[in-house]
Amino acid sequence: MPTLAQTPAKHQAVDLPTERTESSIPRDGSAKWEYPSPQQFYNALVRKGWETPEEHVVTMVEIHNFLNEEAWEEVKKWERRHNIDDSLHLARFKGRPGEMSPKARLYMFAGWLLPSRFNTEPPFDRHDWIIRRKTGEEVRYVIDYYSAPPEPDGSPVFSLDVRPALDSFGSLKDRVAVATEEVWTQFRENGKKSSGSGSGSS
Repeated sequence: MPTLAQTPAKHQAVDLPTERTESSIPRDGSAKWEYPSPQQFYNALVRKGWETPEEHVVTMVEIHNFLNEEAWEEVKKWERRHNIDDSLHLARFKGRPGEMSPKARLYMFAGWLLPSRFNTEPPFDRHDWIIRRKTGEEVRYVIDYYSAPPEPDGSPVFSLDVRPALDSFGSLKDRVAVATEEVWTQFRENGKKSSGSGSGSS
């Protein structure tokens, strides 16, 4: 994360907290990553030229932190396939908003062809995370962040697509294995529904 000032931005009218929250994501063997404070978050938005109502920044930071905690949990799920979990740490990362991943482009095309089955909205953000295993091996993960329809009470809903980038044969094998498992799971569930619906016929 770049060094961001804790001083109020020019023309800022609302005082924002400068306290930072420690994440659960290991940075190395002895420290964890810290999330930006609301003031730092706001300064970053101003630097990028994004207009943001100051009174909503604290909520935005809370959502930002929650989504990244969820992303880390998804990364650990992938890594458990290799019996790796506690020894992991996030070595570095890069935000790539506006750069669509190949998978996101494919989903957009699918949404154009079949809008009733696929989301037609692009991800609102993308991160690339480089995780380091205990062996020293580094693996790049791609994270696409999507908005979903809000809850009936208006609460925002988000979804994450977290997966290892196709940088190695090992990552390709993991992606194929997980996709195959998902297809078989769905096939079995559909089979159970079909047999259940016909069990009462004479």
